[in-house]
Amino acid sequence: MTTATGSRTPADRHKRSARHVTAAVFLTLAGVAASPALAQTGSAAPTDSGECGAALETAMEGHTNTRVVLAKAFRRGEKLVLTDDPNAVSSPNAVEGAAKVAPPVAGADLCLVKLVVGPGHPGPADAPSTSAGIGIEILLPAPGVWNERIRAYGNSGWSGTPQADPLVVASDDIHSAAVAKGFVVATSDNGHVGSPVDASFAMKPDGSINTVLWQDFAERSLHETAEKTKAVVRAYYGRPHRFAYWDGFSTGGRQGLKLAQRFPDDFDGILAGAPAINWTSYHTGVLYGPVAMQQDLGQMIAPEKLAAVSRASIAACGGAELGFVLDPLSCRYDPSTDAAILCAGSDNGTDGLAARGTEPCLTRAEADGVNKLWYGQTRDGSVPAPARDNGNDSTLDGGPRLWFGWTRGTELQTTSAGASPGLDLAAGQTALNLEDASLATPGFRNATGDGMNRWRDKLNYAGLARSRAQGIALQPQFSAINTDDPDLSAFPASGGKLLMYHGLADEYIPVQGSINYYQRVTARMQGVSNSYRFYLIPGFTHSGRSEGAPFIPVPQPASGRDEMFAALQAWVEQDGAPGTLQLTSGDGSTSLPLCVFPQKLTYRGTGPAKAASSYTCS
Repeated sequence: MTTATGSRTPADRHKRSARHVTAAVFLTLAGVAASPALAQTGSAAPTDSGECGAALETAMEGHTNTRVVLAKAFRRGEKLVLTDDPNAVSSPNAVEGAAKVAPPVAGADLCLVKLVVGPGHPGPADAPSTSAGIGIEILLPAPGVWNERIRAYGNSGWSGTPQADPLVVASDDIHSAAVAKGFVVATSDNGHVGSPVDASFAMKPDGSINTVLWQDFAERSLHETAEKTKAVVRAYYGRPHRFAYWDGFSTGGRQGLKLAQRFPDDFDGILAGAPAINWTSYHTGVLYGPVAMQQDLGQMIAPEKLAAVSRASIAACGGAELGFVLDPLSCRYDPSTDAAILCAGSDNGTDGLAARGTEPCLTRAEADGVNKLWYGQTRDGSVPAPARDNGNDSTLDGGPRLWFGWTRGTELQTTSAGASPGLDLAAGQTALNLEDASLATPGFRNATGDGMNRWRDKLNYAGLARSRAQGIALQPQFSAINTDDPDLSAFPASGGKLLMYHGLADEYIPVQGSINYYQRVTARMQGVSNSYRFYLIPGFTHSGRSEGAPFIPVPQPASGRDEMFAALQAWVEQDGAPGTLQLTSGDGSTSLPLCVFPQKLTYRGTGPAKAASSYTCS
């Protein structure tokens, strides 16, 4: 990762003075008082010039509704923990998909600062909808290490991470690695405390919409994180940053697009991975598979059957040697016509779990259900034959189809159809659309009643379509959470660069939604490639820390290569617009070029299937 200042000067940065002035000027404010005494559990400055202590509290006085919760210095190599427990582990809400993970280690001398920015939302002390404000955690490398750059990271799911907790570090090892490279790192809880799979905060105790915390979650926390981080940077280093970046995946990708749309002056470069745009539409689309199985089969398809048909689709779509599909959008595999996956006597309803020995098989009804998962949500549960329409067109023409399905080759047992956490997210949003907590899964809490999985018996095809329509109608109350505005003109006008990427095997957010958004932007704006580029990544999934099996070439920020961010940084600082990139699998077995959309990865006709030299972008 380069830490050089690059070839651009502040004067060359396409009239970027507004965002740098913002970083250098303190707002004159009054509001929630700062803590009577800074919770200073470590008073030693990490360097001679950067003071991690009361000076930061003093510097932040006068910022409206802003309270310094804690400032603590850490030396390089120390565990980032805020208790004396030698067996401390990271919060399960801090590290995605991990439990009892060892806390990150400081990659450089640093100062950890926690802020709460109100006003939040008042209410009963035990109500999820009650919030003191937006929690922000900032990691500041020692002045001698700082590369004059800010790298703010986005969130996953519904956020609710422990940035405001004085006893828990919200940052993880990826954040610590960025600090070691010299970046100031900032993260936020987006305005509430809870869990990434818990939407309870967005409903008031009376069951109505919590518009205040919706706004904090959808957009206000993003701008406050940018503003307050720049202010803390100015106070700690005595000078402003040179470049500021947003790095987000999933919800964080949606947040990046919201920043480009709503706050175009906040960041110089935005990296948006697997963006959770079209929020309410894709969540009701995610619930469509489980609803369809309940309607048509009376139960969910067994996970082992979903795994078997996923393997069959990979083989049928040309992925047998690679282990993943290069171009699933062109595949028309139909299990209902595949004798190798259908159970003997499937037309008579055989359950199929043992009909083919150790390999599960599908009944005809189950195969039709899988085709619905791949096609996407329709108003009435209809699905055309894949030979006629495989569901991978990225347009919606006003016909029966309302949203997109999973691509063939996606591991279906890890989607909501296999009862993954995606089901919790989708049911929670449906409960908010219809203001009925009982529709959510049991983790959803509200004074009117908790989640009871009533989506199973209350929602049919028409009911889910009604929920989707209501989610769109409620966008003003949801603070435009769909983040699907194709007008990005203010961001390039401010000199910003946006790099977006999405996996073709994403099991949480169908990739066609991102393709649809990019196409709508390009149809509206001339010369969009000068400021906005998009990559599709074969085999790339969504969940976990590596987003794919070891043999799949994917971006690897944890490894230190950080390919996508490096491309963005070069674009912003050296005007080097990214072209074809190269990714290598974690185990080193496979490398592939990555094409700028709408170019497609094409096999040259000769050469090893696992070598980048065997492919071209065309």
